[in-house]
Amino acid sequence: MEILILGGTAFLGREIAKQAIARGHAVTCVARGESGAIADGATLIAADRSRPDAYDAVPEQEWDAVFEVSWQPGFVKAALDAFGAKAKHWTYVSSGNAYAKFDTPGADESAPLREATDQDVVDRELYGEAKVACELASVAAVGDRLVIARAGLIGGPGDKSDRAGAWVARAARAPEEPLLVPDTPDLATSVIDVRDLASWLLDCAETGKTGTYDAVGPVVPFGEWIELVRSVCGHTGPVVLAPREWLEEQKVEQFMGPESIAMWLTEPGYEGWSSRSGAAAAQAGLKHRSREEIVVDTLAWERELGLDRRDRKAGLSPERERELIKSLP
Repeated sequence: MEILILGGTAFLGREIAKQAIARGHAVTCVARGESGAIADGATLIAADRSRPDAYDAVPEQEWDAVFEVSWQPGFVKAALDAFGAKAKHWTYVSSGNAYAKFDTPGADESAPLREATDQDVVDRELYGEAKVACELASVAAVGDRLVIARAGLIGGPGDKSDRAGAWVARAARAPEEPLLVPDTPDLATSVIDVRDLASWLLDCAETGKTGTYDAVGPVVPFGEWIELVRSVCGHTGPVVLAPREWLEEQKVEQFMGPESIAMWLTEPGYEGWSSRSGAAAAQAGLKHRSREEIVVDTLAWERELGLDRRDRKAGLSPERERELIKSLP
């Protein structure tokens, strides 16, 4: 296949390119090239998608498959105008943030969406509304050849967001020190490995599958996730359980961001955030590797980056964790 990836130098886009090349496909990536190197064997066309001439250097040809991951509606619309008529299959990677509410565990693709933004360029505050706008533009242009994958939390090797890797790095960094853990063992967590997502998206493109799917990982209780991470990473120190209410009183950030408790979200109205059904994607062939394999491989990735790095985008710093443990009633 001749595959065009709009992006392809970071995380999911690069993983799609890597696997596509391994399958024998020809891959062209259109990106600025600033997020990282492209996969070996891929062709990079350096372009700034904010410019009107962004696609002038892209060959005039038909594409067997196009993959789009952007959340800026203007970028998506311009790409659809440039390549929509020349693409046999189109994949738009959307997000669970497209949904209007997150209060129902087990919800599926029939749940209401946010109102789409009418802006071509948006700030992060309108991320969900922008994803909806991108979905609608894709449906209008290539709806008969389209897969929309509303991804959940994506983890695995290559994830620089630290959201799924924070616990892994923490357990391995200080395996004998007390580990602060919210006392919410039944809270849902869910991670889809980037390699599993990329593989399934390529399968869909190769077979011409269409439709809209929640591309989410299996639901794992928070307590089970912590014990798996401790087991794989060799954490033998004590676990210090902190009541949910107390952590909320301490204004501890949740789920993501600096000085946060990663993968932990207790805000009312988000009971279904990490527990979407995922049944439709499973029926369409999405398969997941074991949770243990994700942790093992994420640990190797974290060691490569450095367990002690200070520029983490999620997870508590050692100082903040010790401070919270010390001040526990």
